[in-house]
Formats: sequence, C-alpha cells, structure tokens
Amino acid sequence: MAKTAEYGLGELTFPRGWFMVAIAEEVTQQPQPVRFFGQDMALYRGKSGRVVLMNAYCPHMRVNIARNSTSYVVRDGNQVEGDSIRCPAHGWRFTPEGQCDDIPYSTRSIPKAACIKSHKVVEKAGCIWMWHDMEGGDPDYDLPDFAEWDRTGEGWVRWQVDPLGTLPIHPQEILDNMTDYAHFAPVHGSAGNAYFENEFDGHVMRQRFGSGHRTLVDTDGLLETDTWYTGPGILLSRMEGKHPSLMMICNTPVEDGEVRVWFAVMSRTAANGEPTEEERATARAYHEAGLAAFSQDFELWKYKEPAIHILQIPDDGPFHKERLWYRQFYNPRARAPELQARANGIHTTLDLRAGKSVAAA
Repeated sequence: MAKTAEYGLGELTFPRGWFMVAIAEEVTQQPQPVRFFGQDMALYRGKSGRVVLMNAYCPHMRVNIARNSTSYVVRDGNQVEGDSIRCPAHGWRFTPEGQCDDIPYSTRSIPKAACIKSHKVVEKAGCIWMWHDMEGGDPDYDLPDFAEWDRTGEGWVRWQVDPLGTLPIHPQEILDNMTDYAHFAPVHGSAGNAYFENEFDGHVMRQRFGSGHRTLVDTDGLLETDTWYTGPGILLSRMEGKHPSLMMICNTPVEDGEVRVWFAVMSRTAANGEPTEEERATARAYHEAGLAAFSQDFELWKYKEPAIHILQIPDDGPFHKERLWYRQFYNPRARAPELQARANGIHTTLDLRAGKSVAAA
C-alpha cells in the first residue's frame, strides 16, 4: 500500500476536492460512524432533513458520538435534537456547525474550545458529497450538475448506486486508467480502435474514445464514450446509442493508500415520459453491463503492486500528463494555476478517422 509521499504528488497527504461519502437514502437520524481522509466522523440526517458530517470525537472526553447504542441519550431517542447532536456520554449538544450550545448539567458559560470540526456536505443526485481541503478553504470548483437525475419525465431512469467497498491502493492507480489506452483491448474487449485522446483543462481531465467492442455494439458499430473527472474523486462517462447512459465512478480516500469506491449508471430507456417497469429493467441491465466492465479494472487494481514509476513506452497514453494534472490537488491551491498550465491541452494517442492520420509513434 503505497502512500502519497511515495508518488511524489505534493505537500498534502490527501487531495482537495468534492468526494462522495454516502448513498443519500441510507443516511438517517441514527448517527453513522464513517471514516475518510484518516479521520473518524459522524454522519446523520437532522430532523429538518439536513445532512450533517462532523468529526467523531467530543472535545470533552473524546467519546465517539457515532458509536453508541446503550446510553440512554441514544436509547430514549434524544441524541439528535433538531439538526443538532448530543454526545452519548455527558449529553453535550453540538450544532450542525459543530459548536457546543448546551451542557445540560452546567450553569456556567460554555468553553470556546467546545467545538467539533464540521464538514461542508451537499446532497445531490442521490449521493452525499463532502468538500475536503486540508488547508480549510471553501470549494474552488462546483460539483457536476448531474442534469439527467432530474429528467425522469424525459425517459431517464435514476441510478441506484452500488457500494463496492475499499481497495488497498492509492487513488493515483485509479486515475491512471484515464490515460491507459493500451488496456482497452486485452481487458475490455475493445477492437478496431478509431481514436483515443485526453484533454486536460483546469480541474477537469477528459478521455474521448471510439472503438468496436465484443459485446456492447454490433460487429461494424463504433462505441464512443466521453469520460471526464471533475476534480480527483468523481468520474462521469457519457455513452450515446440506442439508450444513452451516464456512468459514475467515485473514489474517496479512507486512509493514505486506501480508497472507498462506488459505481452507478443512469440510462434513458423511454422515448418520452416516465419509463415503464420493462424500461427500468433495461436500465438496470445497462448498469450491470457497466459494472461487469468496471469489475475488470477493479480486479486488476485489487491485486496489483503500486506503480510508483511507470515503464512507459510511446504507444501508451499520456500517463505523465495525467500525473502532473493530478498533483494540483495535493499541493496548496496557490500552486494550482501553475500545475494546470503545465498540464492543460489535448494529447491525441490515436486518430484513424477519415481525414486524420495521428497515431502513436
């Protein structure tokens, strides 16, 4: 399990950006213990419906506020009050912003240090997203719009997110896939590759790929995908065809060198209006086909040794550009413009379309 420092990514142990931390429907008024970015946290939904994520330990005596089932604070159903939460040990209450506003057995003023770090979270597209920044800054880019989520009246079937557990690898190994042109044929069954290019633009990294495929298109057809990362933790891939689809893969660091992964697919299976049950089943089949393809990558990642240095040949994709782009999230944000400027641009590995002649040397 290699760590950030071994890859030489930058000063920060964990990356800056938006990351998935939960499936929205699974977050309830029962506080859940979760762990991301090397920190134990408490995740819950307040009485108003607001989702709250804060570090897990009460500043009083370091009790984990999300790991208790026997305290009467918990058993009596009084742990979550409004959108605030009480420590199960002594009943100290903390607002969603993490400030203690009640110590039930004390008549004195509340110490200023009686606070827990609270994290910025957004509920969107059926997921809970956390903004993470080791420098403590506000978001410097937006979440994707996930526009298809609100187009159920146009035939889109919302995704059901599959949690895939953790991988004992650094996320660098996952991001490398975006520029790994050579793995598509042996791993995924691509054939008759027509074009492959990457574009780096600020906090977005893109892959455009067109090829035949053993199972997903007809013999003479071309499978075309437009795949992009918004920051270091959210991959979306759009595939056009009989049933347009949007695939999502999310990776969020748990520890330095370990990630949690989720997978989902939305598809448009009806021409107009709400999809029928049969059309919903078609959308689920698209999800399963996408998951089967992703599982081919997942298995390789699960058992590989860290590629601290890639023995790159000219026919590979631009691993060097992707790793340079990725560094912007592991360095102080003041360095981001410099790193982006060095990475920005389009790198074409292959283009055999009519009128084109670009191919790897």
